[in-house]
Amino acid sequence: MAISHQSHESSHPLSTEDREQLPNSTYAFPRQRKEPLNDASHVRNAIARFDQVKGVSDEEREQAFHHIQTAAKKFGVEMTETNWKQLGRKPHTANAENRKST
Repeated sequence: MAISHQSHESSHPLSTEDREQLPNSTYAFPRQRKEPLNDASHVRNAIARFDQVKGVSDEEREQAFHHIQTAAKKFGVEMTETNWKQLGRKPHTANAENRKST
């Protein structure tokens, strides 16, 4: 079953096969195919994990932030951030993997 950019609200994770079928334009970071934005749940996840994406430039973060803003509006997700820097550049979460890279 093909997944469209306008897929329905879902709270379950995408399978690898589903992710592979999404167009690049569905991702916050399309070049890396990271952080799908196909429903409200995934938009909220992209916001929460924004600072965990590694190997991207500030320009890519700026573009990703605009993709997230657009998807948030489309799926009714409230965002208080007005700039990608409010979401962070370096991981600030308690994830042990992130502590190794700081």
